[in-house]
Amino acid sequence: GSYAATLVADPERVQRKVMEEAFETCLELGRAPVVPERVASEAADLVFHLIVGLVDAGVPFADVLAELDRRAS
Repeated sequence: GSYAATLVADPERVQRKVMEEAFETCLELGRAPVVPERVASEAADLVFHLIVGLVDAGVPFADVLAELDRRAS
């Protein structure tokens, strides 16, 4: 009955939520002035939905971190 479980049950919904939260985060980043608390709130929503999508796709978050580390080298 968890929210994450309802997302996993509908992969298209996860995709839509990631896109929605990314858009909302971008809107907050583009505000003048930027309100850090609102950016953090939207970014948290984005990261949550992205992690749910990654878990559902079988992609460990550690793999994402490893890719970022590889790019930094």
